[in-house]
Formats: sequence, C-alpha cells, structure tokens
Amino acid sequence: MKNKLNMLAVLLCGTLLSFTGCDSSENRGSKTAAVEQKDLAATVTAPAFNADSAYALVAKQVAFGPRVPNSAEHFQTGEWIVAKLKSYGAQVQEQKFQMRAYDGTTLNLRNIIASYNPGAANRVLLAAHWDTRPIAEKDKNDPDSPIDGANDGASGVGVLLEIARTIHAAEQKPDVGIDLIFFDGEDYGQPDGSKLPYVADSWCLGSQYWSKNKHVPNYRANYGILLDMVGAKNARFAREGYSMEYGKEIVDKVWKAGNSIGYSDYFKYVNAPAIIDDHYYVNTLGNIRMIDIIELDVNSPDNDIFGPYHHRHTDTMDIISKNTLKAVGQTVLHVLYNE
Repeated sequence: MKNKLNMLAVLLCGTLLSFTGCDSSENRGSKTAAVEQKDLAATVTAPAFNADSAYALVAKQVAFGPRVPNSAEHFQTGEWIVAKLKSYGAQVQEQKFQMRAYDGTTLNLRNIIASYNPGAANRVLLAAHWDTRPIAEKDKNDPDSPIDGANDGASGVGVLLEIARTIHAAEQKPDVGIDLIFFDGEDYGQPDGSKLPYVADSWCLGSQYWSKNKHVPNYRANYGILLDMVGAKNARFAREGYSMEYGKEIVDKVWKAGNSIGYSDYFKYVNAPAIIDDHYYVNTLGNIRMIDIIELDVNSPDNDIFGPYHHRHTDTMDIISKNTLKAVGQTVLHVLYNE
C-alpha cells in the first residue's frame, strides 16, 4: 500500500507540474528514498540462535547438581562457566566475596563477568543468576532440600552462554560493547513465613554487591537486560513492574523485537506486578536501567505469579523447552545487532 501511494503522488505531481512547477518532485523523491534507506538500515539480521546448544548448556548445569553456594557443585559450575566464557573469546573477570545470609550462614560467592569489545563506550549489559535455591519451600515433598533449578537459574545462564558463543563465532559482530554478568547468591533469600527475624534485602546478594562494587570503576551501560526463568514450556513474558518503571523504552524495544521476529506468543503486552529480582538493585543501587525478562503468570489460579515450578522440585529439565530458549535468545540477539 505504501508503494502504491507513493506512485500516486508522483503521478499527481507530474500532472500538476505545468501549473505549479511541483516544487517537491525531486526533493520529495530523494527524501522518500532516504527514509526508505534508513528503514532498511535500521534492521540487521542477527545470527541464528542455536536452541539445541542452549538446551545442552542448561542440561550441563543441572547435571552438576543444585548450585547452592558453599557446595562442591556450586564451585564446579562456576569453574565451568568461566572456562566456557574464555573458550568463547570473552575477557573474563571474577568477583569473589563473602556475604552473610538471612540465616547467619557466611556465603562464599562470586560474580562472573564476561566482556566483548571492552573498549567500546556504548555498552549493553546482559545478566542472569547462576546459583540455585537451597530449599524447596513451596513443595509439599522434601521442602528442606535444594532444587535442580533448571528454569530458575540454569535457563538464563544457558541463553547467555549461547549468546556469547554465537557472537564469538559470528563473522559480523554487534556495533556495541557487551558485558555478561552471572550473578551469584540471588536465590538464598529469606522465605515467606520464616521463623527467623526478618532480614531486609536478603535476596539478590550478588547483584547488590556488584551494584556497589562494579568490576570497572565508573562502569556505565546504556541499559541492561536480565534473564530469569526463561526456559519453561509455553512460557509467557509479561511486562514486569520495575522494568516498566525504570526502563519502559527498553521494554518497548525488546517486546517490539520479539513480536517483529515471530515470538508474539511469548512476549505479551500484559503488565505484571513489580518483583524483587537482580534488576531492582542494578536500577536502584547501580544506577543502570535494567529490565527483567521473566515468566510471570498474572492469571495464576493459585495466586502464585511465578508459576507451578517455582521453588519446587518439579523445576527440572522436564519443563525446559528449546522453543522458549530460542524465542528469548533470538530476541536478545536481534536487539544487540540493531543497536
């Protein structure tokens, strides 16, 4: 329709030329061409995100066992993530630190930071948490044991690692610098109904630490995207409240990207309540706008917005979908390549 309307305008202008000189016949044509050229340049085809590879990266984490801080499985997984990132050509830094948990436990934690094009001033920050919940307080069976965390933890890490592998292997790189942060200690927070004295800010320990102690002095990023619980079958990503408060234009950018490349079933234009996740502290303590891509069920029949697998032993590889991993990974790559 647009092309037909433009042709009609040209014909009309030619008809009027003998009467008015059609002052815009050349200028309008050149302006139209410039706009069309700009539209073409605005969309870059990103490399294909390999869902099979992402799925294998999620499965590898789960195979280590629950990645609870202070455990051997946690340490081994951290070593594996660092090695993977180095093999993908990233500049890797580790932040090793201790923090006291709500129950008095001293946690040995580390944030893992991978950078591409570290000299670029324009940067995008991607993040996920790599630890898992030490208890399954929402589960009727064995609530005091740790969870596999296939979706809650491993899915976001798997997508980020596959994005890193894809960028490293691609002939064309994004025009921006990219930092990937794997936050630790996100899921060691105080459960509802705890008999212990209330401890403020007991969740998201790694992002709190990083936001106060950035890996590069005066580090800045144009914006950030957090991935959390991004692998379950038939996942739906609503627009989370703090994301809309601190970075509505980023939400708009990402949701538009997802819808434009065929993932409208996943990125829904539905608003959800604000939740405490790593992005909250990056926004409020780190002063970097960050949004959260997270599965939230605003119509949950049992009023659990986080869905039926959250903090339960059913959060296993059985619920992970390659289609969901693909939808999120390809969308984020599209955003990166069109900056």
